[in-house]
Amino acid sequence: MQVQRWTRTSRWFGAAFCVLVVVLAFVPLVFDPDIVQKLTTLLILVLLAVMWNALAGYGGLLSVGQQAFIGIGAYGTVFFAGQGISPYPAMLLATVLAGAISLPISLFALRLRAAQFAIGMWVIAEVISIVVRLDQNLGAGTGISLIQLNQYEPNFRQAYTFWLALAFTVIFLAALFFLLRSPLGASLRAIRDDEDAARSLGVRVAARKRLLFVLAGLGCGAAGVLIVANTLFIEPTSIFSVQWSAYMIFMVLVGGLGTFEGPILGAILLFAIQTTFTQGGPWYLVGLGATAALFALLLPRGLWGVVEERLGLQLIAVGFRVVEKKPDA
Repeated sequence: MQVQRWTRTSRWFGAAFCVLVVVLAFVPLVFDPDIVQKLTTLLILVLLAVMWNALAGYGGLLSVGQQAFIGIGAYGTVFFAGQGISPYPAMLLATVLAGAISLPISLFALRLRAAQFAIGMWVIAEVISIVVRLDQNLGAGTGISLIQLNQYEPNFRQAYTFWLALAFTVIFLAALFFLLRSPLGASLRAIRDDEDAARSLGVRVAARKRLLFVLAGLGCGAAGVLIVANTLFIEPTSIFSVQWSAYMIFMVLVGGLGTFEGPILGAILLFAIQTTFTQGGPWYLVGLGATAALFALLLPRGLWGVVEERLGLQLIAVGFRVVEKKPDA
């Protein structure tokens, strides 16, 4: 018997992924701005799905308040741009701000467990939303535009935003990939499966969870930055809406909780649904919730879990595989 980290399929997929990233980099040079904007939305969904899966799928942290960091990233961009900082550097600062704020929040939130953690995160998001509504400099409850981006010609602006979205998505995918392949990744999965048992084996549970929490805060903050850059306008009701958590839960549960490939598949599926049923109103969200519930009951491993189980296919190798060693000839 021998332990494998890579398979032939995962090696080929890794090469194909690198080629795909290069191809995507040329998208703004080939397609119309409307298509580029839609693909930017897809990258935002992928980023959100991967970050929520990092929390829930690998850390056992079921949050319904990640919209807090989405909002911090979005409003942080507007704030820094309003201080005279160029819009795109302001976006980087806002991403760092979301990660920085997630650290003190983790000191409180990670003391809670299960449903308490989920509700606690939702409360935190609502509190931050209220603070923003009280600030006239941030547009209060009526919203605010990122007017500083108007200095760029629309085609260039959309191209820069797409490239930033592509860079953020690749960076956070790579960060999570290498984290999960490290010894820290094994300890995170141990915490997810049995926190008390992991603690008894000497795993620093609080530190590991905090690392994952801050990474997810950074990633969701980056998504918020991209949302305001892609739409040029934000207001508290939408950017701090719990529907963002609903989207994340849908993408991960349908794609496959605790798998690396599943959330990406779920994001593509949600993007297709949004593109097709844009006028669904409240019934649209009801349908998403019902679908996620059905998948949780009938296909708890999600679509990618079924693919792995039936075909034995693993495109992104983050764990270990024990295989029978072939005898020497």
